[in-house]
Amino acid sequence: MLAQVFVREEGDEWMLLDEAKIIKHEGIGDPQYKIRRLVLKTEIAQEAEPGQFVHLKVSSGMDPLLRRPISIAGIDKDKQEITLLYRLKGKGTEFLSQAKTGDELNLLGPLGKGFTVPRSGDLYLVAGGIGIFPLLPLAQKVSEQGVNVHLLWGGENKRFLESAGLSFWHAQDISIEVSTLDGSMGVQGTVLDLLAKRELAKTGRVAVCGPMGMMASVSDFFKETALEVEVSLEERMGCGVGACLGCVCTLRDEEGKLRRGKVCKDGPVFKAKEVVWNATL
Repeated sequence: MLAQVFVREEGDEWMLLDEAKIIKHEGIGDPQYKIRRLVLKTEIAQEAEPGQFVHLKVSSGMDPLLRRPISIAGIDKDKQEITLLYRLKGKGTEFLSQAKTGDELNLLGPLGKGFTVPRSGDLYLVAGGIGIFPLLPLAQKVSEQGVNVHLLWGGENKRFLESAGLSFWHAQDISIEVSTLDGSMGVQGTVLDLLAKRELAKTGRVAVCGPMGMMASVSDFFKETALEVEVSLEERMGCGVGACLGCVCTLRDEEGKLRRGKVCKDGPVFKAKEVVWNATL
C-alpha cells in the first residue's frame, strides 16, 4: 500500500493520499435504490472524524477527470477501515460501482471540518434521504460517552429506509423516529412533520444532513430554540482542498457581514446560523 502524508498550511490538520484496498463492495437493500457499501483498508481511518469525507479517484484513466467526494459513513480505527455508502447517480459513481473486492482505489482524506462531538446531554440527528449516511459515525462515537441520541429521519417510503440502513440504526440502540412521504412507516410527511410533533430538550446539539431545501427548513425550525445546530453541506468540487474555489457557499458572520466559504475546507459542516441559504454574492 502506497501512502503519502500532506500537512495543511495551518499545521494542525493533515490528509493522506492513499492506495486503499477494497475489503468489501456490495449493493445493499432494494436494487431499485442503487445503494452500495464500500469498505476500504486505509490509514485514513486513524485520523478520520464524523462528518469528514474522502476525495476518491473513480477510474484508472482520465475519464472522468475529477475525483468524487464521498462522506465517510463508518470508521474502524482498530481495523484501519472506513466505510462509504453511496447511491449510483451519474458517470462517476457508475465507474466506481465496477471496482471489485481486492482492487485498490486512490483516495485523498480525511478532508474537511466534521461535526462537533458532544460529551453529554442530548444530540438530535436529523436526516433527509441518504443524508443519513454521514451521521452514523457521529452516533457511534457519542454512544460511548453517555450522550442521549435521538434520530429523526425522513424518506420516501418504508422500503427506502430499510434499503438505506434502518437496521444499522436499530443496532445502535438509540431513540429512532421516522417519517415517509407515503405513510408506509412512521409519520406520514417529511422530517419537519416529525419535528413538529416532538417535544425537544431545551438544550443540546443538532446535526442535520440531507437535501439543501430540507436543511434550510430544519435550520429555520430550530432558529428560536437554544439548541446548537450544525448542517453538512454538499457541493460539486474539483480539488477538495480549498484551492480551486469550485465549492464556495455564502456565509454570514456574527456581525452580519457576508463572506464566501469553501465547503471542502471550511466545511462541509457549518453552524446552521451562519449559512445563507440560496444566496448569491
